[in-house]
Order: sequence, then structure tokens, then C-alpha cells
Amino acid sequence: QGGREANQVSDDYRYQDGNYDAPNDGYYRGGDEPAQEEDAQSDVTEGHDEDDEVYEGEYQGIPHPDDIKEKQKKRAPAVADEYRDRADLMAERMEDEEQLAHQYENIIEECGHGRFQWTLFFVLGLALMADGVEVFVVGFVLPSAEKDMCLSSSNKGMLGLIVYLGMMVGAVLLGGLADKLGRKQCLIISLAINAAFAFLSSFVQGYGFFLFCRLISGLGIGGTLPIVFAYFSEFLSREKRGEHLSWLCMFWMIGGIYASAMAWSIIPHYGWGFSMGTKYHFHSWRVFVLVCSLPCIASLVALKFMPESPRFLLEIGKHDEAWMILKQVHDTNMRAKGEPERVFTVSYIKTPKQVDEFIEIQSSTGTWYQRWLVRITTTLKQVWDNVLYCLTAQYRMNTLMLAVVWFTMALSYYGLIVWFPDMIRYFQDEAYDSRVKIFEEEEVSHFTFNFTLENQIHRNGEYRKDKFIGMKFKEVKFEDSLFEDCYFEDVTSSETFFENCTIISTVFYNTDLYKHKFINCRLINSTFMEEKEGCHIDFEEDNDFLIYLVSFLGSLSVLPGNIISALLMDKIGRIKMIGGSMLISAVCCFFLFFGNSESAMIGWQCLFCGASIAAWNALDVITVELYPTDKRATAFGILNGLCKFGAILGNSIFSSFVGITKVVPILLASSALVGGGLLALRLPETREQVLM
Repeated sequence: QGGREANQVSDDYRYQDGNYDAPNDGYYRGGDEPAQEEDAQSDVTEGHDEDDEVYEGEYQGIPHPDDIKEKQKKRAPAVADEYRDRADLMAERMEDEEQLAHQYENIIEECGHGRFQWTLFFVLGLALMADGVEVFVVGFVLPSAEKDMCLSSSNKGMLGLIVYLGMMVGAVLLGGLADKLGRKQCLIISLAINAAFAFLSSFVQGYGFFLFCRLISGLGIGGTLPIVFAYFSEFLSREKRGEHLSWLCMFWMIGGIYASAMAWSIIPHYGWGFSMGTKYHFHSWRVFVLVCSLPCIASLVALKFMPESPRFLLEIGKHDEAWMILKQVHDTNMRAKGEPERVFTVSYIKTPKQVDEFIEIQSSTGTWYQRWLVRITTTLKQVWDNVLYCLTAQYRMNTLMLAVVWFTMALSYYGLIVWFPDMIRYFQDEAYDSRVKIFEEEEVSHFTFNFTLENQIHRNGEYRKDKFIGMKFKEVKFEDSLFEDCYFEDVTSSETFFENCTIISTVFYNTDLYKHKFINCRLINSTFMEEKEGCHIDFEEDNDFLIYLVSFLGSLSVLPGNIISALLMDKIGRIKMIGGSMLISAVCCFFLFFGNSESAMIGWQCLFCGASIAAWNALDVITVELYPTDKRATAFGILNGLCKFGAILGNSIFSSFVGITKVVPILLASSALVGGGLLALRLPETREQVLM
């Protein structure tokens, strides 16, 4: 006992920066005093075996004197870090990270789960809700925007895919930056980009600028998913992580419901807008785009009051800031539980060895843009190194298997999500075409048409000295007909064409019957005056109530799957959840062969969405848990970016088979789900794993 105290005295005096510092613990330690005699030991320790003694500071974060002595012996022959091999530094860092992982788990358990986590849950939920809204916005505004901005079929397809392209880039870029700049800071950047460009896109008039705004908006929102799950997981203990990350996924569903409800209640109201002259029109679909940015703005404001992830701060060596945040979490939860007297007992937290070198450019060095260029290139190089690290031997197999599972899930899910509404529209068009009225060899003269003609075919007709004034043509076709001395004024048309017609001495004044609508026609002494500019939309006829309803029901149908996955995530494990959900979803795909009507398609869509949501939730959880803190958001961003690439392919492939065959989309989706589900069963289970 006396010898141990003597060693402690010598160990407590440490050589730091050329000076010997005595411990500041309020006790006098005399180096000249003799060691205590054995008979002077405390009676308290009598009868105890020293080897079995529990050091009283063990649970207060205070290292044992013997441990200090051992570490000093190990450090004795060591050289300065700058002269050590990088492999040695990395090995020491890995050891430190393992110790930190277990200590941090104990600290989070001491902080408890309460008011702080639930507050953060709703703040991050709004960010996830904004991600869900972004996926649906373009699909809802396309029927209106295509007429408002005169979009061709190729332009519509590009507008539908551009958001996924932005989200793919944003997930990789902003997810990687979150591991270097911090979760909170990068999430604020991500939401700010999305909010600014989503708001701006509602006012721009041109197709090109609108496309650019949606691209940058998608880039911003693409970073939210990796950051949100990495951020929230670092405030959760092992027992709570799977369940509460699954509850968080419900906000994506809420985003879909919100977008559907807003589209249903806003877009059909033509009067909810304004015009400035003949060039600037702010229709109700633009109001809808504006309203859809509100969840993002709300999350951005609330996030300003949330702290940075303490796990990230410990990873970059900021011990004191991390300790203060953890104490804030502890005190907030204890006050909410009615135990404000509970003291945060942690005094020291292990921080990993810092290996990365970042040279700060002084203000006197070069110009300001040169300094920023060095900072940006250095940060991007570190992000790229993180990307490569996810493919090193330690993580390569897990990364590749997860990549396949993410890709197959996205290809099937997003492909079918687009295919379902397209098939419903196809059934609608078939039913509409079956009601077409055909008029043969009609002769009309000296008659004034001032009403709407819809879904009609006129063949071999003759129209002489007729007037078409203030009327609308919708899905009307004139074939092999004659128009002589007729007058068209203030006419608007949709999907209306003249084929093989002869038009003699006819005037077209203020109409949108452009020359490309006259196919193989003979125009003799006919005049086109003051043609209408832009595209014209009639909201009372061109709304898509059924499509809004389908999306609303599809989003709502995942609620049971969300609840089941949250309750069972920590009981049956992540791997069984992914594999089981994907295989059940594959079985649901085969029932689509029996979907020969609108109602059947809606029903099978709801069943498919409800079955597949558990796989999405489990994928989010296992991706967070398989990677260490300094690579977590980067790995999630890579996999989520690959997911968006799968969504782009799925949208393109599945939509091309609408009206041609159902076999290819159904077989492709089901085979991808089966392959991905079976491969997922080979992933390691992370249910009992601490967050590294």
C-alpha cells in the first residue's frame, strides 16, 4: 500500500511543456515523506485482498494510478507524433475510438431518454418531412406546369428526373461534409439551399430557370437524409436506437401526406394566384410549390436552437464542448423527470488521437480567395479520403452488399411508385377514348360555335361560312374536312388537330391553333392574326384529383408498416426486417398481374408501400450502425446517392412500358427485391453493437 502511494506521488507530477506541474487537487504531496508503515493502514481495508479491490474512482472517470504508471512506461521510449509512422497513429486512434464507443454508450444511458431527444426528434422530423415533400412536388405540379410553360414530353421527363439527380449529388457531397464540418452546420446549409431555391422556383417563369432551381433545391434536400439519421443516432442509447430511428422515418410518410393534401386543396383553385400583364402569371400550382417549402423553413429555424452532436465533437478532439452538451442533455432530461438534483457524474471523456492535418492559412498569406480555395480543396480532399475509406478491406464487403440492397430497393420502389399513377392515367385514357363521339360527313353552314367541343372526331365534314368564337376544343380531331370562308376568334385548344383538311379563305384571330396543329393540310388564302402567346390552362377540367388521392393513400398506407417496424426493430433485428420486408414486397408485385382497373391498382399500391416501408426503415438503421462516427454520414450519403441513381433508372425504365406490357416492370421489380432481400441476410447484425 505504501509503495503504491509513493508511485502515485511520482506519477502525479507530469512533465508538460518543459515544466513540472503538480496536481491541483487540494492535497499536499511531499516527495521527501517516508512511505506509510503497514500497521498504519486504515482499518477499512483490513481483511480485503488488494487484487480484488475495486478502485473507488473507477466509476467517476478517474484513471487508476497503476493504469497511469503503465501508460507512462509505454510512453517513455515514444517519440513525438510528427516522427511516428501514420500506421502507428491510426492504430492508437482505433484503440481510443473503441474505448470512447463504450464510454459514450454509458454516458448516453446516464443522460437518459427524455425531453431533449423528443425535441430533437420533432426538429429533425421536419427536415425529413421536407425530403418527403420534395419527392412529390414535381409529380403534382407537372400536369399544370406543362401547360403553363408549354412543356414537351421530353421536358416533362427531364423535370421529373432532375430532382433525383440533385438529391444524388447532394447526398454524397453534403453527407461527406457532415463528417468534417459537423452535423448541425451541414444540415443548416442543406436546408437553407433547399428553402431558398424551392421558394425561388415558385416565382420563375421560364422552363430553364425553373429546372435549375429544382436541381439546386434537390441538391440541398439530398443532404438531409444522411445527416438527419447520423445526427439523431448519436443522441440515442443502444436499447433505443432502432426503435426511435424507425419512429423518425414516419415523418417521410407525413411529408407525402402533407404534399398530397396541399395539392388537393390548392392546385385546382385557379383563382389562388395573380397576373402582372400578359407575361407574368402566378397560378395556384406555384402557390402549392411555395407552401411545400414551409416544413423546410420551420426545421431550419428550430435547428438554430439545437446543439451539435457531442459524438462528432469528441471525434475531432473538442472535449469541453462535447461535455457541456452532454451535461445539457442530462440536465434537460432530469428536470423533465422531476429529478433536478441528479448530478452529471462524468468528469472526463476519452478523445481519439487526432491524425488529420489541416493547415490554417493565415490572414496575411495570399489573397482572400486563395485562402478559401486552399480550405475548400483541403476539405474536399478529406471528404474524398473518407469515400475511399468506405471501400477499404475493413468495410468493403459491407459497403458493396449494402450498395446492392439500396440499389435494388430503390429501383423497385421508385419505379413502381411512378408506374402506378401512370397506369391509372392509362386506364383513365382508355376509358375516355372509349367514349369518343364520331361525326361522319356532316355539313354545317352559317352557324356560330360558341361552346366547348370535347372528345370528338369529325370526318369528311364540310363547314362553310361558320364562326368559331370564344370556344374551346379538347381532344378534338378533324379529318379530311373542308373549311371555307370560316372565322375563328379567341379559340383555345388542347390535343386538337386538323389532318388532311382543306382550309380556304379562313381567318384565325387570337387563337392557339398554331400551324403545327395542321397536319398535311392545304391552307389556301387563309390568315393567322395575333396568335395567343404562351400556354393556357383550364383548372376546372385539367385537375388530377385521382392522382392526388392515389398518392395520399399510398403515403398513408405505410403507417402500419412504420408502427410494426418500430416496435419490432430491436426485437427481431435489422437483417430479418430487411430480408423479410423485401421478400414480402416481391410477393405483392406478382399480384399486380391482376390489377386491371383503377381501384385494383390503388389497392395493390397501398399493399406494396405498406410492405416495403419496414425494409427502408431497417436499411436506415443498419447503415448508421455499421460505420464509425467519422465515416457515418459519408457512407450513408454514398449509399443514398446510389439509391437516387436507382430511382432515376426505375422511373425511366418502368414508365417506358406503360400501355405496352405489365410483364417487364413486374418481373424486374420482383426479381430485384428477391435478390436484394436474400443478399441482405448476409449482412452483419448490429442490434447489440455500440455506436463506434
